[in-house]
Amino acid sequence: MKRTGQPTRARDLGVVIGEHPTGPHNAITDVAGVRVGHTTIQQPGCVNTGVTVIVPHSDIWTEPVFAGAHRLNGSGELTGLEWVRESGELTTAIGLTNTHNVGVVRDALVDAQVQARGEGLYWSLPVVGETYDGLLNDINGHHVRAEHVHAALAAAADGPVAEGNVGGGTGMICHGFKGGVGTASRVTDTATGRYTVGTLVQANHGRRERLRINGIPVGELIGPDQVPVPDMPRAYEPGSGSIIVIVATDAPLLPHQCTRLAQRAALAVGVLGGTGEQYSGDLMLAFATGNRGIPPYAWDEDVDTERPEVELRMVAPQLMTRLFDLVIEATEEAIVNALVAAQTLTGPDGRTAHALDHKLFRSALLLEGQ
Repeated sequence: MKRTGQPTRARDLGVVIGEHPTGPHNAITDVAGVRVGHTTIQQPGCVNTGVTVIVPHSDIWTEPVFAGAHRLNGSGELTGLEWVRESGELTTAIGLTNTHNVGVVRDALVDAQVQARGEGLYWSLPVVGETYDGLLNDINGHHVRAEHVHAALAAAADGPVAEGNVGGGTGMICHGFKGGVGTASRVTDTATGRYTVGTLVQANHGRRERLRINGIPVGELIGPDQVPVPDMPRAYEPGSGSIIVIVATDAPLLPHQCTRLAQRAALAVGVLGGTGEQYSGDLMLAFATGNRGIPPYAWDEDVDTERPEVELRMVAPQLMTRLFDLVIEATEEAIVNALVAAQTLTGPDGRTAHALDHKLFRSALLLEGQ
């Protein structure tokens, strides 16, 4: 069931989710200024891991953006959230990796901020998320190093985003199929201009039998007799794993509105069949670039005296429902894109996560022959 060639996206298979239009790349990078970079680390037979970075804008190290977070289930980690909740601001690039390498990625992002800002009296609390790739990767080998984080930052770019078995998503499993990184976007026009909402997921969650796409029980129709589910250790509870959802928008949201957007991303996980299982860390972070000019953090009285006030904009409450629709659709499609792009992978002990078979997928959605 191993596929070769360039990864395919859901829409290439005729699978359309929702009714709102996408951005030009149908990716989180459709939000102007957002960049994504991957470093993928693979060694035959045992190492399948990596790191993914999301850079909200080129000056994130010195100019925060508003942000908010949501926890669907907390059997996971997304560092730096206490400061996001307290201040309503995101002050660094975001890293995604495996569970046992969070500290390395966090420290490397601290170094990146020091390099960008220079030495000074300020602090760095990077946001780094994880999902567990120990079924397909030698997770205790700590194969992600600082150099891999810096390489991902250097490679971060706008435009199309690689999906599937890349970066932090290299060794992930989703709904019993091979999972990984996925992304999507949606746009909407308003009286004052266009807003874009983009999402990126690291999908490593869910049970096969619960997977539903566009309301169709895909996981039941493509059962283990057709595409095997990876052999799990006896003590491994089905549905364990985790998903991290990163939401970006250029709409001028305040922190509480970002939190509401992050919360709605969790609904997309549920629509596709995720239940926030006991041992699944399902965490969401949303940031908004529509308000810029927020001063950097430093113990410097001049910052307060020179700019005692910051002018802000806010999306009207009546428009939030539309943004909720956009983030739900984009998160759904990002998860499906991760499934469609991912390729069959075998890890330590010969355990194999099989790719979602495209022909069976189209047949389940009654698209075969169209």
